[in-house]
Amino acid sequence: MVVKYSIKLSLLAFILFTLGLLLPINGQIPVAGASPADWNPRSFWYSPWGRSGTHKGIDIFAKVGTPVLAATTGLVIHIGFNDMGGNNLLILGAKWRFYYYAHLQRIDSHAFQWISVGEKIGTVGNTGNAIGKPPHLHFTIRSLFPLIWRYDANKPQAWLKTFYLNPNQLFNAYYL
Repeated sequence: MVVKYSIKLSLLAFILFTLGLLLPINGQIPVAGASPADWNPRSFWYSPWGRSGTHKGIDIFAKVGTPVLAATTGLVIHIGFNDMGGNNLLILGAKWRFYYYAHLQRIDSHAFQWISVGEKIGTVGNTGNAIGKPPHLHFTIRSLFPLIWRYDANKPQAWLKTFYLNPNQLFNAYYL
């Protein structure tokens, strides 16, 4: 009985791993109606950046209540609130990458929900450490595995940076 369960679990893990590698990465900008003019492309990995030290994503500015859309197809694995990100959610998408959406006014998704690219998942806000600042979506893409070809020992936080992707590159593909 234990062996059969173990084999089924291994098969499920293999299928999920393969699915994660095969899902296409889409370039959907996660704020409805946003364009590259709505964020500063140089803000990715900008330092110093408040308590977090380095800004590991980009901030897409929009009016409070503007729909936030899934940048990629994936599984919502976390919904929550914390003092820095405010209302936030995390989607596990293609190539085992995590897509983090923070400072949401409202979350319109639930944990373990399958999300399609472009689907509404919440609305722009200014919760968490964005209180008193212009409303925006903080958007980060983090890899489960290090992207070792990006390692540059001459750069600060070189190893940490191998886990983060620049959202501008994803969006540039969308706009080209």
